[in-house]
Amino acid sequence: MRIAMIGTGYVGLVSGACFSDFGHDVVCVDKDARKIELLHQNVMPIYEPGLAELVASNVKAGRLTFTTDLAEGIKDADAVFIAVGTPSRRGDGHADLSYVYAAAREIGENLNRPSVIVTKSTVPVGTGDEVERIIAEVAPGSGAKVVSNPEFLREGAAIEDFKRPDRVVVGTDDEDARQVMRDIYRPLSLNQSAPLLFTGRRTSELIKYAANAFLAVKITFINEIADLCETVGADVQEVSRGIGMDNRIGGKFLHAGPGYGGSCFPKDTLALLKTAADNETPLRIVEATVQVNDARKRAMGRKVIKAMGGDAYGKTIAVLGLTFKPNTDDMRDAPSLSVIAALQDAGASVRAYDPEGVEQARPMLPGVEFCPSPYAAAEGADALVIVTEWDEFRALDLKRIASMLKEPLLVDLRNIYPPAEAERAGLRLVGVGKPSPD
Repeated sequence: MRIAMIGTGYVGLVSGACFSDFGHDVVCVDKDARKIELLHQNVMPIYEPGLAELVASNVKAGRLTFTTDLAEGIKDADAVFIAVGTPSRRGDGHADLSYVYAAAREIGENLNRPSVIVTKSTVPVGTGDEVERIIAEVAPGSGAKVVSNPEFLREGAAIEDFKRPDRVVVGTDDEDARQVMRDIYRPLSLNQSAPLLFTGRRTSELIKYAANAFLAVKITFINEIADLCETVGADVQEVSRGIGMDNRIGGKFLHAGPGYGGSCFPKDTLALLKTAADNETPLRIVEATVQVNDARKRAMGRKVIKAMGGDAYGKTIAVLGLTFKPNTDDMRDAPSLSVIAALQDAGASVRAYDPEGVEQARPMLPGVEFCPSPYAAAEGADALVIVTEWDEFRALDLKRIASMLKEPLLVDLRNIYPPAEAERAGLRLVGVGKPSPD
């Protein structure tokens, strides 16, 4: 199959590389000439484990190419995927669909054969209808079919998620389009991977938002339970394990912490709420989730200050982990931004270390001193705070940390370390959802 991928951001680049690895002929198109030039040099615009190697091998095999020329990119394509950004719109939080619609118009103007036009971008319900209208307006009689195919990729594990997904959702009622999508995803059936779930197009669009909103609710629920655990003297990790062993609930996304962030959950919950409001169907649970999560991030900064005796003025605090999750350089809506802001507002100086996110974080965190290692950040600090659970933070030399800190305080917002281990190293540990020490 010949596939054109419009957009070389996170979704487009990962999807294009994986499709080419399946054996398809893929052309990735982007208007950003600098980005395309860097991709030709095998310089990735994002950090994703294994992506550079995957791109390089398929470029070498001749199955993956990059261009700024959309007309050339979609020429003779069996399927054209729209994978451009849909950022939150200022003012109402709705998804900004201007890039999607502009891509649809340009695709329609350059189609040279009947193709399946696939919205891979995360888009609100009804977007496919408008894409179809645009295609019909600029390319009447083209025979193009518009399909929804939302992505469910986790940053840091995107390649594995693409190749071994839980499910592949395809929204279309057209049998010819369904067959094209079956052919595109047939390699998944060879390794007995996920089933294709065919639905109506609007249903497919809603599945993506409903899935992300439910996971956001799950995270927020366990965070509120963590607060209750601290009050009544229970352990949230044991509560999570106890309820997660119930197959109806499941253990994933039940890890208490400083709140969710990233490119999906914050944006998608707001867009879903806007869609619900427009259709006069309020989603109270999702509304509460957004409010509670926003408040929680800054509350974690206050938690650090409380652990320091209620006064952080003039003190130095070391922060480990800036990105919203490990194995990515994504700083969008990262909890660290709110935590650090709260600490700085309280008069503290902040040093920070992150394995991949420093360049993205630097313009977002004025006044922060960025350090080359966890130990450099800890040297002489009054407290050490773990915000993101990167693997390299799981085996820190805690005795060394304790000897370097001015005050032996470790605030572990990800519950990486058992209290007994920290105590043996001479550290006072404050976790999330943990009973207060006697």
